[in-house]
Amino acid sequence: MKRYTDQIGNTIIVNAVPKRIISLVPSQTELLFDLGLEDSIIGITKFCVHPYHLKSTKKVIGGTKKVHLEKIRLLNPDIIIANKEENTEEMVTALREIAPVWVSDIATIQDSLDMIAELGRLFAVRTTAQHWIDKINYAVTDFAAFMENKAVQKAAYFIWKNPYMAAGKGTFINEMLKLNKFSNIYEDRGRYPEIIIQKIRIQGDPDVVLLSSEPYPFKEEDAFEVGRFTHHAKTVFVDGEMFSWYGSRMVKAFPYFKQLQERLA
Repeated sequence: MKRYTDQIGNTIIVNAVPKRIISLVPSQTELLFDLGLEDSIIGITKFCVHPYHLKSTKKVIGGTKKVHLEKIRLLNPDIIIANKEENTEEMVTALREIAPVWVSDIATIQDSLDMIAELGRLFAVRTTAQHWIDKINYAVTDFAAFMENKAVQKAAYFIWKNPYMAAGKGTFINEMLKLNKFSNIYEDRGRYPEIIIQKIRIQGDPDVVLLSSEPYPFKEEDAFEVGRFTHHAKTVFVDGEMFSWYGSRMVKAFPYFKQLQERLA
């Protein structure tokens, strides 16, 4: 019997290395795959799109906010991997009646590295986990050197429309914005503040407006609408996965950020 503590402070007790895993978070599903645990993954959400073939080889048990509890019960999982932000507290409470639930809580790169290390211990893949930690640390250091002489730009990062919502303080997105030397004009407005787009100039007058590909798929007409209310901002469509997915996805994020910086230049 072994005890593990998840990232919200709960103790997880397992009798052996878990072999039947359900993942409720897309970026964590991708990480589990990259840790070499594909054969142990038995259930995923409909939003777990990387790697794509998992949709046809694993049981889809619902979304990130609402799952089919009976489907999960029938899969007889050894453990369920969840996230504080992506999954609801009520859902996690109900799932604990079925199996131990390990919950991540990610706001910084260090949080993500800690998660990778802990999952490496939990699933007995420490060496592979350390390999990914080393790759991410190298990518972060390399990107910091790339950004060293770049000027800070004021930015707004939109994740939703009707109402407009932005990424704010305490989010992983905000951490990635900082690494890109984007000063978030909505950082002092909470985690995901609702925004009156007509007031964007008086709220911070950004140099750059980033329209994410997820969870809301912004279109050209949205860029035009936002652009009407800015003073001089460049409006750029960005890959939301690169800004919001933690775990192994970060190895791909930093080369993407270099391309983004070159586009803005």
